[in-house]
Amino acid sequence: MADYAAARQHMIDCQIRPNKVTDPAVVAALGSLPREDFVPERLQGVAYIDEDIDLGGGRYLMEPMVLARLFQEAAPSAVDVALVVGAASGYSAAALAAICSTVVALESDPDLAAGANAALTALGIDNAVVVQGPLTEGYPSQGPYGVILFDGAVDEVPAAYFDQLEDGGRLAVVLAPAGRVGRAVLYTKADGRISERPLFDAAIHRLPGFNESSDFVF
Repeated sequence: MADYAAARQHMIDCQIRPNKVTDPAVVAALGSLPREDFVPERLQGVAYIDEDIDLGGGRYLMEPMVLARLFQEAAPSAVDVALVVGAASGYSAAALAAICSTVVALESDPDLAAGANAALTALGIDNAVVVQGPLTEGYPSQGPYGVILFDGAVDEVPAAYFDQLEDGGRLAVVLAPAGRVGRAVLYTKADGRISERPLFDAAIHRLPGFNESSDFVF
């Protein structure tokens, strides 16, 4: 029988801490969450590897190091309402729920949304919910958000997401336009203005439906 607790601690010690992740809240959230509960049973034995995990249907569980660094840069706190874009199996939403007051996770695939909600319920996580809808439009009815996290790479961030970010809010995303290396970026909103700060290179899989168009900004 796999020792998932040992694998989880190894993930913290060998993937997350050595890669500039020092926020105690982020380390504690990822160190206590059973990642194996968010992958198909046949993949539970590799749930803690340092790469994206194929969930099927073109969707992936983001590699721990990239996710942890995005979390740390977004600086989630107990007063934040957070939005996860592309909930997939619900892992990112569950991890943020250990830090933030409320988490809304948007998912376009109805089967993934149902499975993610089931995983959250099974773990007794009652401050996070997965809602179904187009990923490109956000979820304004529960906004504005203090933290927005894209759980996968996109070409650009749709302008609608900056409208859903509260003043002082942070948006963390990996931008990967066609033919270019992916780069994590942090956007912040202050006095209604958006600023951008490049963070680090990141090769993660893309979210569906985010093609370049005139509706995108930045």
